[in-house]
Amino acid sequence: MRLPLPGTGFLPSLRRPAALVRWVLPAAVCLAVLPPGAAQAAAPGTVQAVSGTVRVAPGAAQAASGTVRAEASAGRPAAENAPVRNPFAGTGRLAATSCPEPPITEGGIPRTREYLAAAVKCLDRAWSAHFSRAGLRFRAPAVRFHEELPEYVCGVKNPHVDALYCIERATLVFPLTGMWIEDRTDLYPLRTAAHEYGHHLQSLTGIRRAYEARAGRGRGSEAAELKRRYELQADCLAGVFLGGVRHSLARTGRDWEALSDTLRARGDDPGYRTHGTGANRVRWFRRGLDTVSPAACDTWSAPPSRVS
Repeated sequence: MRLPLPGTGFLPSLRRPAALVRWVLPAAVCLAVLPPGAAQAAAPGTVQAVSGTVRVAPGAAQAASGTVRAEASAGRPAAENAPVRNPFAGTGRLAATSCPEPPITEGGIPRTREYLAAAVKCLDRAWSAHFSRAGLRFRAPAVRFHEELPEYVCGVKNPHVDALYCIERATLVFPLTGMWIEDRTDLYPLRTAAHEYGHHLQSLTGIRRAYEARAGRGRGSEAAELKRRYELQADCLAGVFLGGVRHSLARTGRDWEALSDTLRARGDDPGYRTHGTGANRVRWFRRGLDTVSPAACDTWSAPPSRVS
């Protein structure tokens, strides 16, 4: 997830200072989480230091060739007019990968670091194999763990998020404490890691760079819609990963329903439209989960109603 500039927490009513909610180009992508039954947190968005230039994450590859496949839906942009082309077009399904979840707590002892390290290792394995088959350049992100997030993360003070992706450093940042992960038994921590990893994939394929260039020229509602397309694509890519490892997860149908319920509860509130409605967040996540195809995560040519 991303916060508006000055980049899937469970803390309700976390409103960003006015200085942080300006539409500016991103340097870190963040994810905030609402636990089931909790009051909705202020929707997070992009956090980054203000910059007058678009910067590419270290090791980011050039955008792969490919076209956006426009579907026959009213209001859907034609492929040549879509703001971002689809580098995943024609790359096929993500191969099934075994990724059993370790316990987050074992014998009363927190194992959050072990849980997240295992999740990132599995994400690396799944996506590096897919990129290799597709002829795309891959570079695994760096990972940093903190017991609690420090005062400054990615150059931004007090981001008030649960996990984030630092664009400039191509680094996933995870706090090991907090309601988003401590003593949890649901799928949200895994989905959170997969969402932030989705932002890394967007950097590797040139999606982020193209989005930032277009957003830098847009204003108001157009910039807000582009941001939602960006975040909803990360939701979908998280779904693709979970679909690829689903067979190895000891989860029931109720676990997947609970995850959808949590995503639905995390939809944008009327005054902070950055990530999409609850219905659209579930729709795109389920699209990735059911198709297991990153090409299906083309939010850029979707009609406005699907990214509202």
